Amino acid sequence: MQASDPVGVPTGVPTLPAADLAEMPPPPLVLDGTGRPVEPLLVVDAREFAELSAPARRRAVTALRGSRRCTVAVATGRERVPGELAQAVDLGLTANPDSADARTVAVPDLHAALAGLGDRFAATPLAALTYVWLLRQSAGLPVPAALTAESAAYSTLLAGPEFAGWLDARGPAREPDDRSRRVVSQRVGDVLHVRLDRPARRNAVDAAMRDALLAALAPAEWDPHLLVEITGAGPAFSAGGDLDEFGSAPDPARAHVVRLGASVAEAVHRIRDRVTVRVHGTCLGAGFELPCFAGRVLAAPDTLLGLPELAMGLIPGAGGTVSIVRRAGRWRAAWLGLTGSRVDAATARAWGLVDEVLDAVPVPF
Repeated sequence: MQASDPVGVPTGVPTLPAADLAEMPPPPLVLDGTGRPVEPLLVVDAREFAELSAPARRRAVTALRGSRRCTVAVATGRERVPGELAQAVDLGLTANPDSADARTVAVPDLHAALAGLGDRFAATPLAALTYVWLLRQSAGLPVPAALTAESAAYSTLLAGPEFAGWLDARGPAREPDDRSRRVVSQRVGDVLHVRLDRPARRNAVDAAMRDALLAALAPAEWDPHLLVEITGAGPAFSAGGDLDEFGSAPDPARAHVVRLGASVAEAVHRIRDRVTVRVHGTCLGAGFELPCFAGRVLAAPDTLLGLPELAMGLIPGAGGTVSIVRRAGRWRAAWLGLTGSRVDAATARAWGLVDEVLDAVPVPF
């Protein structure tokens, strides 16, 4: 790898010249003696790629598609990432704030963005590569099959060293709070109101809440005329999975079966055309992934959405590699997961993650 010339990717950022890509097989993923990836990021200058002949561009695209490294296309000026390059890579970055291409993310500082990606792959390379590989195939699968693939990958990482390191750093889990109530539901006419009701823990989703949500949604699965509205009590819709339950599964194989056998994501997907979710405040992990399965998502102005799982050595496990990809595309899903960035309500609306921004925080029933 080498630095490009001054008109391309910023000096000092390692890139692979597009011309070299056109003359080589898929760039391999190199591992060190411990199985740790070496240079898992492959950065391509969009301007260099655009200057290639059409046959050379096709060969370069074939090489990119076949690589197991995370591929990133970078456009430094007002130019676009060429369509065939954007489609082939895992993520496109542009310095153009006016870019409307869903396959690229506009960033104010390309150096900082690429450095952040490098930091992620340095910290949790197994989770990061697993995430990228999963996103490549998720969009082309039916939802149940995509959820199965996500769960299998997530369960594999539960047994990995990166998650073990996060558990050690977390320390002992807190004692569970009162499990008597996690969800409140009430039917009014043809509308089923469902409220996450664990505000003291910011509506963190534990096994008890998962089971309560499945029970609350069951009437809508049986009654095709029943509409569903989901809200959350307290200052946040949901801060995601309950971190105190992480690592409590007896083994990864059973965790995989339980996750699919009691899937709130799949339940919401089956009735999605009748489901409206009103989100507000912090929506992380499952609190972001599950609403995206709904047919309609309404966001309060204070909404912040994010995917923190990769910092734990995991990937989104509540359906995010499925629901977010189908709303915003795999490229923006890659950015959100790899960087842990939080997007506000306006950005979420522009990206298709929510359908409307409300004037105020929704009032639970």
